[in-house]
Amino acid sequence: MDGSSSVSTADVDLRTVLDRMADAVFAVDADWQITYANDAAREVLRSAVSDGALDDTGTVDGVHLWESIPDAVNTEFYHRYHDALASQEPVSFREYYEPLGAWFDVRVFPSRSGLSVYFRNVTEQQQLEQRRRESLQAFQELYAVSSDSHRTFEEKVEAMLRLGTEYLDVDNGILTRIDQGTQHVKQSVAAHPGLQVGESCPLDEAYCRRTIELDRILTVVNAADEGWEDDPAYDRSGLGIYIGGRVEVNGQLYGTLCFADTGERDEPFTDTQRTFVELLTRWASYELERQKARGQLQRERDRLEEFAGVVSHDLRNPLQTASGRAELLSETVDSDHVPPLKRALSRMETLIDDLLTLARGGMHVEAVTDVDVVGLAGEAWETTDPDAATLRVEPSRVLVRADEPRLRQLLENLLRNSVKHGGDAVTVTVGTLPDRRGFYVEDDGPGIPEADRADVFDAGYTTSGSGTGFGLSIVRQIAEAHGWDVCVTSGDDGGARFEITGVKFATESDATHG
Repeated sequence: MDGSSSVSTADVDLRTVLDRMADAVFAVDADWQITYANDAAREVLRSAVSDGALDDTGTVDGVHLWESIPDAVNTEFYHRYHDALASQEPVSFREYYEPLGAWFDVRVFPSRSGLSVYFRNVTEQQQLEQRRRESLQAFQELYAVSSDSHRTFEEKVEAMLRLGTEYLDVDNGILTRIDQGTQHVKQSVAAHPGLQVGESCPLDEAYCRRTIELDRILTVVNAADEGWEDDPAYDRSGLGIYIGGRVEVNGQLYGTLCFADTGERDEPFTDTQRTFVELLTRWASYELERQKARGQLQRERDRLEEFAGVVSHDLRNPLQTASGRAELLSETVDSDHVPPLKRALSRMETLIDDLLTLARGGMHVEAVTDVDVVGLAGEAWETTDPDAATLRVEPSRVLVRADEPRLRQLLENLLRNSVKHGGDAVTVTVGTLPDRRGFYVEDDGPGIPEADRADVFDAGYTTSGSGTGFGLSIVRQIAEAHGWDVCVTSGDDGGARFEITGVKFATESDATHG
C-alpha cells in the first residue's frame, strides 16, 4: 500500500481480499500518487479521471490523484484528504461528487507514507433518505394547512394543490367537479391550458373517468406504454403522468383531486406518494361534506329566524291587544270567564317567549364574565311565584365563567320546573358538585321517573297541561352554548336533581362552601 517494489505473500493475499470487496479501496503515497486500487475503486477512478490522464492500458496505478482528476480539486474530498494527511487523524464523511452525480460514504486512514481510502456509493440510500425527508415535510405541511383555521376552504385547496405539485414533481394539480358526464375544473394550480379553473371536457375524454371507477388511487407514469396511447384522454391532453382519486360527499361522487404532467416518469409513484394523494382526496371529501352541512344549517337558521319574526310581530302584537282588552274586561265585568281567559293569554305569551328563545338562542353565548350562581339563583327565584316553596343554597357564593343573562334564564327554568312539579311546600336546593365539576339544582318533590329522563330535554315534552314543554329544552340549549353538559337524576330525597357539569369556576376560593 506504500508503493514498495517488493511485494510479500501477505501483501498479495491482502490485495486479493481487497479486490473481492464490494467497497472501493485505494491508496496514495505522500505525493498523492495512486499506489493501489481494488477493482471497485479502479472502476470509479477511471470514470472520474480527465481525458488523456491514463495510458493505453487504462491503469490508475502511479497517476497523480489531483492532476488526473482536476474536477476534485478544492472539493470536500480534496480538503478532507489533505486534513487527514496533515493531522494524521482518520476522517469519515458523506459527500456528493457532482461530476459523477453520486453520493459517497468515505473513510480515510492516514499514515506517514500516505492515505488509505475506503468509499462506497450510497446514492440510492441518500435518495431514499431525501425522499423520506421530503415526504415527512410534505405531510407536516399538509397537516399545517388543513388545521389552519384562518384559511378558507378554497385557500386550503390551493395551498394543498401547490404542495402536491412540488412534492410529486409535476406541473398540474386540480380539483374537479363531475356532473352529468362532464368534468369541470373547480380549482387549479396548473400550467396546462386545459386544466385551468373554469375549463371543462367530456368525462369520456378525461383520465378521471377511470379514477371514479376505482376504490383506490389511479396512477399513470408513462401513458404511451400503459395502454393510453390511443385513448381520448391522452389524445386530448397529452398528459403522460397522472395520479388522482375520487372525492365524495356523503357517499356520493363529487369529482376528483388529481395531479398530472406531460412526458413520463423514470419510476412509479411510491406508496408514500399514493398515500399523500389519498389523504388529500379524503380531506377534500370531508371538508366538502362540512360545507354542505354548514349550508344546510344556515338555511335552517334562516328559516328559524323567519319563523321568529313571524312569531314576534304577527302573533305578539295581536296577543298584546287581546291581553289589554282582557285586563280592561276584568275591571268592568265580573265574570267567571275572565280569569281563564287571562291565564290562556298569559300561557300564550310564555309559549311565544320560549319559542323565540329556542329560535334565536343559537349555540353561542355573548360576553362571558364572573357570575355568582348563588346570587343569581336568588334573583331567579323571585320570578317563579314560589308561594309555599323554599329555596336553599349550600354555598354562600360561587363564581363561574358564564353569560349572565343566559345563566339566569337557565336557573329560572330549572327553579320554575321544580316549583311547578315538586308539589306543596317543595324545597329547592342549589349547590356545587364534588371535585368542582359544576353545580346542581335539586328538589324534594316526587322526582322524574327513570324511563322519562331521556326525554325531558326534548322540545315540547311536558307532563303538565299548563306547561309549554320548552323550559328544559332551553336549559339544555343554554348549557350546550356554554360548553356544559346537563343531566337529570334522582336527588337524595327522591326528587328531581339536575346536574350541570363542565363548568369553569372563576377561582379556587369562589367554589368553596360558605
